This record gives sequence, structure tokens and C-alpha cells, in this order.
Amino acid sequence: MKENKDEIVLRGLRENNLKNIDINLPKEQITVFTGLSGSGKSSVVFDTLATESRRQMTLNYPLYVRNQMPRYERPRADLMQHLSPVIVVEQKPVGDNTRSTVGTYMDIHPLIRLLFSRIGTPAIGSATDFSNQSSFGKCPQCNGFGEVVYPDLHKIIDLDKSLREYAVKFKPLSPSGWQGRWMMTGGLFDPDLSIKEYPEDQYNLLIYGPPEGERVFAPFHTKDGPHDHEWDGLLPRFVRLYINRDITKLKQTSQEDVLAVSTHTLCPTCDGSGLNPEVLKSKINGFNIAQYDKLELTELLPELQNISDPLGESIARQAIPNVQQLIDLGLGYLSLSRKMETLSGGEAQRVKIARHLGSSLNNISYIFDEPSAGLHPEEVDMLIGMLKGLKANHNTVIVIEHDLSVIKVADEIVEMGPGAGAAGGEIVYQGKPDGLQKASALTKLDHKLEINMHPRESNDHFVVTKANTNNLKDVSIDIPKNVLVSVCGVSGSGKSSLLFEAFSAKYPDIIKVSQGRIGISSRSTLATYMGIMDDIRQILAKETGQPAGLFSFNSLGACPVCDGKGVTTPDVAFADPVTVVCEACGGLRYSDEALSYVYKGKNIAEILELTVDEAKEHFVMPKILKRMDMLDEVGLNYLTLGQTTSSLSGGEIQRLKLASHLQNEGQIYLLDEPSLGLHMSDNGKLLELFQRLVNKGNSVIIIEHNLDFIAASDWVIELGPGGGKRGGTILFEGTPQEMLSADTLTAKWLKDGV
Repeated sequence: MKENKDEIVLRGLRENNLKNIDINLPKEQITVFTGLSGSGKSSVVFDTLATESRRQMTLNYPLYVRNQMPRYERPRADLMQHLSPVIVVEQKPVGDNTRSTVGTYMDIHPLIRLLFSRIGTPAIGSATDFSNQSSFGKCPQCNGFGEVVYPDLHKIIDLDKSLREYAVKFKPLSPSGWQGRWMMTGGLFDPDLSIKEYPEDQYNLLIYGPPEGERVFAPFHTKDGPHDHEWDGLLPRFVRLYINRDITKLKQTSQEDVLAVSTHTLCPTCDGSGLNPEVLKSKINGFNIAQYDKLELTELLPELQNISDPLGESIARQAIPNVQQLIDLGLGYLSLSRKMETLSGGEAQRVKIARHLGSSLNNISYIFDEPSAGLHPEEVDMLIGMLKGLKANHNTVIVIEHDLSVIKVADEIVEMGPGAGAAGGEIVYQGKPDGLQKASALTKLDHKLEINMHPRESNDHFVVTKANTNNLKDVSIDIPKNVLVSVCGVSGSGKSSLLFEAFSAKYPDIIKVSQGRIGISSRSTLATYMGIMDDIRQILAKETGQPAGLFSFNSLGACPVCDGKGVTTPDVAFADPVTVVCEACGGLRYSDEALSYVYKGKNIAEILELTVDEAKEHFVMPKILKRMDMLDEVGLNYLTLGQTTSSLSGGEIQRLKLASHLQNEGQIYLLDEPSLGLHMSDNGKLLELFQRLVNKGNSVIIIEHNLDFIAASDWVIELGPGGGKRGGTILFEGTPQEMLSADTLTAKWLKDGV
């Protein structure tokens, strides 16, 4: 009799590019999905499996509770059975709130506040009072931010110029904005006199506002006539509007704009903790809460374990597993106060993983999106141990991954393909790792590194001297020009601090391609991102004599039923949401009128259906052809012009960003882990592109853990030896061949790969 296997059963999957596929996934095993970037891995794992599991989980709650929860649409599939609850660890960046720290993100800090409120001496009050966001707990001088930001008068205003000549250099207060225009027309100040020529009382009124206790008003001219508006002085206005608030929430003005005209130092009142000095008097075993927060996790753990007060011990016991989890993932050098936005890609990835591993539940499906991203080969070993631990605890582990060492430990491999985009969406191989060799799959488990035996020689160098940013320890280094340079080392060793801070400060004219996401509005397409949509509309307008706006689905040309979205989302009250292709335009997003005009036999919707390769045949405009060549160079020739950027995979987004920067004829390219999200065969194309850039006389510097890239470089720099305080020094500088005889962590893995 055939044994019944407990498996996840999926039939007729059609999300995104999936071609009606059927798949069974074993439970309590490690299954790795691999394949080209854009081949359909995320469509199976996230858009179908994870979405349906979450949807079914919410069905267990009463309707009034469901209304408060995220709601998921049923994925496009015929059958989805035997799913288990899912925990998803995605690649999305960790929140960009400036106040988010390792302690708050991991939910450890609320427990520490509770601990101090219960057993700290002298007793202060509730747990909330130990927060720099509470009215009592926040420092009165810096408002809880830990930094005092002062406007720098000489950066804001040029005293040699008049108001009309843009004496105010800070854009929102200059004549280009309403506040600057008001200063010129309100009658308080002479707009044509240089600021240094103002009489003392007028100068003080402009810069500092009226004397204490007095108020000054000036008319502000609107279409309804003049309205009196209070003038408070340039510096007080700047402080009120741009400093005494969370500057990450500013819409028109960026954080960088504000910091560029300010000086910021640690708050002297709270020593950077953001806490009221009264709160800092309360201590446990000699430490106040700010000192607790600054301890490295390896120092914090014994402090928590040594608490003997029965009430304190029960609270500490709840915090210990999360602290231990971070230490086990190699992050013992972090502290609770470390801001999440300052973590490297690899550190942030592991903190996210640790957050989801504190649970002792089992029979759960853990889904990971490239957990090796940002990790050094040495750290990938730790990651593999963690994945095996989850499996041993009777959980199902599903991983999207390109790293060979993770793929090799899989019980089951699923390779998607054969190509990407429309050429993908099928299962190329499913089975044990040893069967992959015999299948005609792209993933080669016996892949060997090719060391660059003939590196280019450089005659000139970029020089960085005595860099001390973050954990860098007086680093001085010569980085060769006009060659391919790889900078490596464990996560947190100082790579980003060296290149994106110290190096960038000295050489500001570089082209930076970082790991940040791009705008992913459903209305942002490949053509808009590459800056050719306006040109396509102009070509159609010129050909047909119609206004260019008629060929935009955000303007005159939008389908009147779906407003240019291509889909409608009918109100289904408390039932599962449902997206329906617009019946009026059939999902094309345009009105009948817009679709009635053609250029070379194709209407605007058909033009947006062209792939990059097809667009090269259809258009003659040099600008469009050049941008298509750039997409071709980074291997995105299979995408269509109208593909939404929200539907692209991580690897595709990384290459799209790179393609958009190839428009610049820059001399120095600085890239943060360009191999992120790329299959080994995509890596080869990207390496060829870097070699071409260098051959044209550019300098290409990459932060990279991928050994293929390091082996192919002309010059390698390794930082370390550890992360955090244990990093920040240069361990190695030389060619990949010289690295084979070095005694560093990267050298160990490089030798192993050869």
C-alpha cells in the first residue's frame, strides 16, 4: 500500500509569469528554489504559497477581527492544499525610522524598560518613563533624539548677497519658495541690499527675529489679497520647521538638505541617550538604562543572567533568548542602542532572521528570501547551521537562494526557468542535489573559481588617509584607479564606512549604486524609470498630431473605467479582496481613443508590450536606442517597456539601477554587493560589463562577498578581522593570486573554491 506523504500540494499556479505549473513540496525538509533572476521563484514561494497560507490563517478569526488585519487576495491557482502556518523573512529593507534600534526592532528594549521600572534604584515610575519618546522620559534639550542639531548660519546665508540674489542658500527659505518670496515682498527687509549692509536692528530681525516679548507681522500676498503673517526670524523658523521634528518625515525637504546646513553633536545634557537626566539616576548593579543599551550583547547577556531579584529575574528571562539568538548569529558585537539604519546589509539580514527565530513553535513553514545576502562565506556557515536547526525542530524550510553552499545542503532543489520573465515560469528540475548535475539545469554545484592570473596594473591611486568613520581605526589606504577593485570582509568589518562614507566624502563625484529599493508604484514602468516614456509619447504626438498627454495612462489617455490602472478592485466588504482585469480596456490601461492612434503600425499599448530587444527594431531615436543598449548590457533585454517596476525581482532591480547609471559617463563606479539576487550565470554577464567599463577607462570598486567577483578582480582589499569594535583595520591588499597565500577568512574560502 502506498504510504501517504505529508506534502504541500500546489496545482495550476499562474501568478505573474508562472505557466500553469504543478508542484509538491516535502514537509520537514530544506527545499531550495534557485534559477535565474526573474525566473518565477518568488511567484511560487511568496506570491502563491506564503500569500495563501496567510490568507487561510486569517480565516480562523471572526469577521470583525479580520477587518483589522491585512487582507490577502487568493493567488491564481487551481488547488493549494496541506499548507502550514508561515513565517516569512523577506529582503525588504528594515524600517527607515531614525529612532529604530536593534533593541526596539527585536522587542528587547521594552523588556529592559520594564526591568528598570520594577527593580531599578532609585525607583522612577512606569516603564514608559524610561523611553526617550515619553513626555517625562525624553531629554528636555534634544527632545529625545540624542543629538543636538544647530543651524550653521554661514551655511544657510551668504552675507555678501541680497535676498533677491539668493542670499538664503537653504532652498525652502530662498526666493524659489513662498517663504523666500514673502521675505522679499513683505516690506520688512530691503530685497536688493546685501545682508552685511543691513543696519543692526534689521539684521537681527532677519536672522534672530524680534526682541523677546515683541511680535512682528508682514503681509503675505495671495490671490485673495494680502494676509498678515508673523515673522519669527530665519534661525528660529529653521529650527521650528526643520529641526524640532522627525526630519525623516519631511516631504519637500530631505534629511540630507537639513543636515547639510547644520552642525550636529551629541547632546551634552543626556550624553546622546535622548533620556531625561532624572531617568539616568536609576540603576541596576551600577548601570543606568543608557549604559545597559550601550553594552555589547556579549556583555549584556551575563548582566541579565546575574539578576537575582525574583521579579527582575522573570523579566530578564524573557529578554535572554532574543539576546542569545543575536549572539548565536554572530552579532554579539552589536548593542541594543545601535540604530537599525546604520547596520550593513548582512547585519540587518541576520537581525531580521533572529527576530523570527525566538519561537519554540514547530510544524511551521519558514520562508527565506536569499538569507545569504550580505553575508561573508564564513557567516553563511552559521546560517546553514540555523536552517538545519529549524528543520531538526520539525519545521519546513523553504529558501530562495543563489549561494552554492546553501543549495548543497538542501534535501530538495527546485530550479525555475529556463529563462527569465516571459521565458521563465516553468520547473526545470526538482529533486535531490546529486540529480541536478545530470539535468540540463543552469545551476552547477561543482562550480570552480577562476582566479584572475593577469590583473591590470594601475599607475595612479585614490588616497584615503586616517579614516575614523564608525569603527574604522585610522585607516589609510591607496585604492588603484582604472581597475576592478573588490572590497571584502565579514559583515560589520567597515567596508561601507570606508567606501560610502570616508571615500565618498573625499571623492564626491562618484556614481553610487547602493542596495536601496527603487520607487515601486504600480504606475512606474521600465520606460518611465529609464526616462524614455516622454520621448515615446512625443514620437506618437508628432506622428498623429494629438497632444502627448493622450498617450499617458496617468493623464488624458487613461481608461475612464479603471483610471489607467488596468484592473479594478470592487468593494467586496469583508470578503477576500479581489482584483479584476478592467473589462473596458482589457487591462491595457488606455482609452479607446488613445488606442486608435498608431506609430509604425503599433498603438501605445502594443509599444509598451515590446521587449527591450524588439524596441531596438521599432525606434530610431538615438536616446531610446542608447537606453535599450544599457538594459541589454546588464542582461535585462527580455523585459517589456511597460513592465511595472513593482513586479521586478531583487536581482532585476539591482541591474536596472546599474543600467540607469550607465547613462552617466562617470569615472568612478562604486557598487554595494552587485551580485545580490543574481544567479551564477547572471554573475558572468555582470562581470563582463564591469570589465568593459574598466576597459573604457573607468574605475569600478565593488563591496562584495561573492567569491567569483573577488577572484576576477584586479585588486582585492579585505577589512576585519571581525565586525563592530573587532573590525575596522586593513587585513590584506593585493591581487587575487596573492590572496591565495594570505592568512585571512576570505583567503581561506578563496583557496577552498579553487
